[in-house]
Amino acid sequence: MNIFVINSGSSSIKYQLIKMPESGTICSGLIERIGSDASTIIHKRFINGEEIVSSETLKIKDHATGLKEVAQLLIDPSIGVISNPNDIHAVGHRVVHGGETFSDTQIITEEVKEKIKKLFPLAPLHNPPNYLGIEVAEQIFSSAKQIAVFDTAFHQTMPAVAYRFAIPNEYYTEHRIRAYGFHGTSHKYVSERAIEYLQKKETKIISIHLGNGCSMSAILNGKCIDHSMGLGPMNGLIMGTRAGDIDQSVIFYLVNQLGYPIEEINHVLNKKSGMLGLTGFSDMRDITTRYNDGDLNAILGYEMYAYHIKKYVGSFTAVLNGLDAIVFTGGVGENDALVRSLSTKNMSYLGIELDEEKNKVRVKGFVELNKENSRVKILKIPTNEELEIANQCYQLMQK
Repeated sequence: MNIFVINSGSSSIKYQLIKMPESGTICSGLIERIGSDASTIIHKRFINGEEIVSSETLKIKDHATGLKEVAQLLIDPSIGVISNPNDIHAVGHRVVHGGETFSDTQIITEEVKEKIKKLFPLAPLHNPPNYLGIEVAEQIFSSAKQIAVFDTAFHQTMPAVAYRFAIPNEYYTEHRIRAYGFHGTSHKYVSERAIEYLQKKETKIISIHLGNGCSMSAILNGKCIDHSMGLGPMNGLIMGTRAGDIDQSVIFYLVNQLGYPIEEINHVLNKKSGMLGLTGFSDMRDITTRYNDGDLNAILGYEMYAYHIKKYVGSFTAVLNGLDAIVFTGGVGENDALVRSLSTKNMSYLGIELDEEKNKVRVKGFVELNKENSRVKILKIPTNEELEIANQCYQLMQK
């Protein structure tokens, strides 16, 4: 069974064509910096164990344009991997917000699509491109089953003390206003790899997903019990363009004292804040260059970014009543040694001791980065949301 997985992020599209149940990747790719004049497509084919890479820089104005480019690559006469779109049996879609409506994987119907649309306000950067991916895929892969895998599903095990807000009860009972949690597919995948590695019956893990969007989960014996994001994916850590945790009084001050319309504040907190607001750049690779050049805004941005991670490590360790491992994953978590260093510095009281030399070495794959005497394992585990989505799609289609 050929399952094509589409993972539409706020400014990127990752994709894989996976042969199931063998979990064999036929091709994969990444489109970055969507909306920029210098968007990039990196497309990889796997033939007899050999990786063949092609790349291109071009202007990709939106997610629809990007998905159409991917579809052409799949059937391209010279580098394509399928003869026609009917060779795809199922398309698995990452959908960020499922609310309390969706707690498991769903075959996409018109009813499911309408419910996803109703959740747009809760994930304005993600659910719209996720939905667009569904609509484009329905046209291109018309004979395939379209299946939605929800980021929020993994966090449905959080107890009420973690997901409820201290506001009048009717806001929850009538409107389901609560914390939902995000990046669940990634947190589930890397925490399961960490549990396999630890070889313990009982495990206490903090997973740290760092990309353009960032989140952390406290995971007890494989179950999420707390998470840094809330009702939507704006809360918690400092992100590429999102502010993360902010004093609510700031919003009221902007409205009541400075006269900002609420729509503009929403846009500012979602798309103009975070590292972009602090440094002028949302891509950590650009910020790293300026950090190394001594740019004071970049230095402060990095220190704030890491400081918020450390605060959540401390609070989640308390919630878990101990800690066996922290896991760095996502594009930044896997590739940015400086972030890992700053985020684990001066935490020996909690048993967290990074080996700086190991941390600096760029090694692909699963790596242990802690000192030998560190009580807590520090793991770098590449996430594979696409494989996790394919597994869930395959399992659903076997029912």
